[in-house]
Amino acid sequence: MSEASGTMKTLIQKIGRAKELDAPATTLIGWVKTATRSKGVKNALSGSWLGHQLHPMLTDLPVGAWGAAVALDLAGGEESAAAARRLVGLGILASAPTALSGASDWSDTIGADRRVGFIHAASNATASVLQASSWLARRRGHRGAGIVLSIFGLSLTLGSAYLGGHLSFVRGIGVNHTAFQRPTRKWTDVAAESDIAEGSLTRVTVGDVPVLLARQNGELHAISAVCTHAGGPLDEGTLDADGCVTCPWHGSRFHLEDGEVERGPASVPQPLWEVSVDDGRVRVRAT
Repeated sequence: MSEASGTMKTLIQKIGRAKELDAPATTLIGWVKTATRSKGVKNALSGSWLGHQLHPMLTDLPVGAWGAAVALDLAGGEESAAAARRLVGLGILASAPTALSGASDWSDTIGADRRVGFIHAASNATASVLQASSWLARRRGHRGAGIVLSIFGLSLTLGSAYLGGHLSFVRGIGVNHTAFQRPTRKWTDVAAESDIAEGSLTRVTVGDVPVLLARQNGELHAISAVCTHAGGPLDEGTLDADGCVTCPWHGSRFHLEDGEVERGPASVPQPLWEVSVDDGRVRVRAT
């Protein structure tokens, strides 16, 4: 391990243990939960309509705009001043939906991940303030001050991006928790039909893959039992009259019929399994 990565690892561990961050983080999450109570808002910010999380895609916009502005400042000279100022402004505009989608994702984390995410958010908010100050300074003719503020803001954004990368790629926040399952196309006997009661949620295993069996209105359905959002056990959730199962961890809802997301924070559908009944035995296979 290099000295730089070792230093960052130590810093992240210290942040993760800093329980004094819990109080402000909990307050902020309360505000976010209130703002995202609506299904439409939660789905829009989670990326449920997109097929994967929205936040990582949006982060490219402010980082790219602010990075390009600094590049023009350093290499373009006075004639690029107007373009650099516009790029700073564009990054500020793009940072708003980026922050909102990130806050929605962060509100479903706990423990050390929540603390690291809080510092990630606070760093990005500070960077946005620096960029806004840079834009105002440039507009008032103080280009030199604007450049300095942009450089500091971009540096803080890149440092914050390291924390975001840690949450995504080390901690697996936002990763599809069924991505590495190995479903089989072979019909597999998993249960007696009489054991699957109307309105029940039953967990069975096909190879090493947990599968959720449910009967509603007399019809059997099967989807993967591990929630794609954070790995929650769907068999411990609830089955609603509209044919959706709700994860007990974060409230993601999935249609039994096709595994599609009905409500976030999940953004990836549940893998669907085919079901057949032969001589009173239930068999399933991956679609």
